[in-house]
Amino acid sequence: MNKQKTLIVIYLLVAVGSIIGILQSTNERAEFTLKFAIQGSPVDEDYFGLLALEEYVEQASEGRVDVQIFPSGQFCGSVPECIGNLQKGVLEVFSTTVGGTGNFFAPAQVLDLPYVFENDQQAECVLDGPILSEMRQTVLNQDLNLRLMGVSNTGGWRNFATASKPIHHPDDLIGQKIRTTPAEIQQQLVKQLGANPTPISWSELYTALATGVVEGSKNGIQDIIGAKLEEHLKFIVLDGHSYMAAFWWFSEPVWQSLPPDIQTILDQGFVRLRNTARKRVFEQESQSYQIFEQAGGVIHRPNALQKAAFRSSAADMRQWFIDSYGEHWLNLLLQSVAQCQTESELQTENKALQTP
Repeated sequence: MNKQKTLIVIYLLVAVGSIIGILQSTNERAEFTLKFAIQGSPVDEDYFGLLALEEYVEQASEGRVDVQIFPSGQFCGSVPECIGNLQKGVLEVFSTTVGGTGNFFAPAQVLDLPYVFENDQQAECVLDGPILSEMRQTVLNQDLNLRLMGVSNTGGWRNFATASKPIHHPDDLIGQKIRTTPAEIQQQLVKQLGANPTPISWSELYTALATGVVEGSKNGIQDIIGAKLEEHLKFIVLDGHSYMAAFWWFSEPVWQSLPPDIQTILDQGFVRLRNTARKRVFEQESQSYQIFEQAGGVIHRPNALQKAAFRSSAADMRQWFIDSYGEHWLNLLLQSVAQCQTESELQTENKALQTP
């Protein structure tokens, strides 16, 4: 038996050594090593999207590209630091939320205007359309050394969640201390709804809710469950005031150094990333709401009149955006929404005609 065990150990060592050798050989053969960084963890939709991209790009390039993924802020700790690394070509890919994007490209905040999108299909249609192309070209024209590759979803929809007071109507928010990010557009929305915006970092939110520094927040359900905020947040109103978009940026200096065939492969890789991340969010949202309810939370699904009240209470946000950044991006967004709505209605009509 001892001899057999020894042989098994030897075989295992040889197998492990062979695998390591193959991996090292693959890395040595790679012409391009691309570093992808995200602030989210390996359980986030962003990470799963990157895995889909990694698999496709490395296979399609036949080993010419080696994709290295750095989750949880391993490569860089803050948005300014990560964006700076992209601009210098030290890092190849990084993703930002709308709020983070607003720090270096303010018009992107148009996508955080409340109650613009009605559902996932409409939001995805808009974000895959002309507004994406124009944002990409505008950023390139500003010589920011950044290339916008695509937009995915990073957590579903933002809703208002509170600790002790249920929210059924915008009037219920009056006087409530609601946590926001430092982004002005988020603070403005909370103000217009009559609540008190309280900018607090994500890492401090759990404690702020526990101690009563804030009485609520505006987040996606997956973020709430991921941070165990359901231990303090007990009410959610599904007002769906914004779609949580993730912007994927590529270092423009590095992009220009890549041959056209590799650029094409990467473009297709980002399509897979986008679709994978969106699918995972859609699948995980319902499960996260179940966890929230199992923890004693109450979910309010507003009726048509209540939704209309939320939209009406936040109507001045569009004028705030125009005053801050002009009409162009808002007009483009609304035109895209209308076009996507028309396309959706035509598809519905065609399906109805084809039904026997």
